[in-house]
Amino acid sequence: MAEPDRKRLYQVWKGSNKLTLIVSHDLQKFLCGGRLIFGPDAGSLFLSTILISSPLVGLCFQCITKLNSDTPDKRVLGMPVLIVTILLGLANMAFLLLTSSRDPGIVPRNARPPEAADGDGEPAAAAATPSTEWVMQTAANPHLRLPRTKDVVVDGGHVVRVKYCDTCLLYRPPRASHCSICNNCVQRFDHHCPWVGQCIGLRNYRFFFLFIATSTFLCFYVFALSWLNIAAQRGSHDGSLLRSMTGEPLSLVLIVYTFVAAWFVGGLTVFHVYLMSTNQTTYENFRYRYDKKENPYDRGVLANVSEVFCTRMPPSMNRFRAWVELSELPCDDDDAPLSSRNKIDLVGTNDEK
Repeated sequence: MAEPDRKRLYQVWKGSNKLTLIVSHDLQKFLCGGRLIFGPDAGSLFLSTILISSPLVGLCFQCITKLNSDTPDKRVLGMPVLIVTILLGLANMAFLLLTSSRDPGIVPRNARPPEAADGDGEPAAAAATPSTEWVMQTAANPHLRLPRTKDVVVDGGHVVRVKYCDTCLLYRPPRASHCSICNNCVQRFDHHCPWVGQCIGLRNYRFFFLFIATSTFLCFYVFALSWLNIAAQRGSHDGSLLRSMTGEPLSLVLIVYTFVAAWFVGGLTVFHVYLMSTNQTTYENFRYRYDKKENPYDRGVLANVSEVFCTRMPPSMNRFRAWVELSELPCDDDDAPLSSRNKIDLVGTNDEK
């Protein structure tokens, strides 16, 4: 049982709008005691689930109806197709859930800005104020200065420039960016995907790629089987393909549906194959255009692909089930300022059990 004077970090993250400047967006969603984290637009998962499951349910329905049929099409749609369809659908749903329900690589926010220097080289007294206050004080006092960028060295000796985030009060790690929807800085930020309701970053990119790849395969799979099912009916319609199509309206609908969907998920899959083989993110590709200059992260196709699928998944930088002391939370008075004395430690205590 939780002690009355403390709560789990995910409970504070979810329920206290007072902590928006310190922690994250107040619409972040947690399930299973903070073990699953979803983005603020997680409701789109229901739409994605319906779009994926509808053609699979239609194909399974056809397989079941053909099991009791003695027509030649039983050789096309039968028990083997039914089993394979169910397994592929479950795998696709699993990749969708793994993409949308895990921490994509959220960088914990600082409780105060990094130490800045005044005109004399001494630490600025206002360095412990929240980001909004810092921006106001910096504008009012030009002697307070915090560099907006700094150079860091990445693997291979390349020097890259990282930016300071006014919201998270930190210098973003290399390849990290701030998501305006989730209101978090995310490691190796690729993009925010509305179809999975989550940012795509360092810790869920491989599952996202597997999700769109299996979705593409399912489109071709249903498309091909629907055509084979129609072709198998030609014997019952005097060899007329047109009559076979009108006799199998569900297969015809599945052909049109998967043909349209394949252009979207198939193109997305091809694009991410290119990004993965060149070690780019969607954000970097649109912003920096590494095709026109050297990419400091490109190590060759095999090494780049291995980095996505064969490296160990880095642990989350956040311990959402860690305990935080309620006495350290901001007071409930709406008019009370948010001072540095009542900011909580975002990482929490070491007791996570």
